[in-house]
Amino acid sequence: MSHSHGEDDCCSEDHGSGGKSRLESYVFSCELSSKVPFYTFQCDEEEDLEHFLELRTVCLGKGAKDENNVVEVTAMNHQGKTISVPVANLHINCLPMVSLGEFELKAPVTIRLKSGTGPVNVSGLHLIATDNGDSDMSSEEENLEEEIIPIKPAKKKKNQMF
Repeated sequence: MSHSHGEDDCCSEDHGSGGKSRLESYVFSCELSSKVPFYTFQCDEEEDLEHFLELRTVCLGKGAKDENNVVEVTAMNHQGKTISVPVANLHINCLPMVSLGEFELKAPVTIRLKSGTGPVNVSGLHLIATDNGDSDMSSEEENLEEEIIPIKPAKKKKNQMF
């Protein structure tokens, strides 16, 4: 019984009892090549938002050569240390595309073409966690409540019979 109570506490903190946090998603894409071998996904530190990059696919682009193209991701681990991990080794003849599923990383993230000349297209989602406890959502909720007109019970006429 205490186990399920703990899950309820976890969910109420993460999502808030009144929908306090919200996740917005936007399409993300970048192209890596010998001319532009890396891309850094970062957020404005002054913002009170959390930005995440959810990588979905890594795909060779038009004009890729007969060579290995290794794509590496650099991000922070749970201890706050920056680590680099190869996520794809693409070759035009045997593996032109890799699906990473839902590979989610917190900003800042650097995606680098470690070897090869590309072009390599990386795509996914840019996720932004927003706190709805601020005035934006509160005012929307208040406006919505003002627009709802309470339904009054129908008045019965004494003289009318069915």
